Amino acid sequence: MRYIFFLYVVFLILSGCNKADANYEDMAISAIKVTPPPPPAAGASYKDEDKNDAPPEIPQKIIKQASLRFESNDLETSFNQIKNAVIANKGKIINDSEGKDYQTIYRSLTVKVPSENFDSFLNSVSKGVSYFERKEISAEDVTEQYIDLTTRLKNKRKLEERYLQILQKATKISEILEIEKQISIIREEIEAKEGQLKYLESRVSESTFTIEFYKTLPQQEAVQSSYGSKIWTAIKSGFFCLSSFFISIISIWPFIIIFCVLAYFIRKRFKRKKP
Repeated sequence: MRYIFFLYVVFLILSGCNKADANYEDMAISAIKVTPPPPPAAGASYKDEDKNDAPPEIPQKIIKQASLRFESNDLETSFNQIKNAVIANKGKIINDSEGKDYQTIYRSLTVKVPSENFDSFLNSVSKGVSYFERKEISAEDVTEQYIDLTTRLKNKRKLEERYLQILQKATKISEILEIEKQISIIREEIEAKEGQLKYLESRVSESTFTIEFYKTLPQQEAVQSSYGSKIWTAIKSGFFCLSSFFISIISIWPFIIIFCVLAYFIRKRFKRKKP
């Protein structure tokens, strides 16, 4: 009898331990369910989230651009001067187009130059130019935008690390799938921020020049060019008008058929009335 009572007590103790372990496991799993930190309040910035871990001071980020237009006596000479300036300042020509209108022959270039060589390249291009019809230089300060992107990217990476740590402790399949889903969302946001930051850095590191130079045609040549252009324009205009006329007729074919039928019956009726 005592032996049976002793076995019963041991059974109760073991069952109590199993329940305690189960409770402890549930507590551990519930601890894994960490909710990501809420977004900052309106008007707040991620830079205020962790003042003790603030990013190092970032130098000023400036996007420089210039647009130039001037007259040239020799387009080929002007182009060679610009090309030599591009090579000397380690730049590159990304767009080159030529054209002719009623009075001028022109050439347009789009050039990328390292920002530190902006002034040097501008001075080289300006040599020999008596005056610029257009000379627009702009400088946009994007330092605040750069800092904001950098800080947001850093916070997203920290959040990704926290989720990866939680993933290592997860035991249930449902929790693992949910955590992996959140990690995938955060990874997409990180890649988007990295792309924005890379684009901003490229615009800061390289300045863009739009250069247009032209040569005025002699009056006689300009008149001939204008006259021939007008004839060709008139031919095209007449063709388009004729095409539009036929298309408009085709679009109203039901009314034409109705009109013809009515005209036929009216004419037939008048013929019958004649003696």
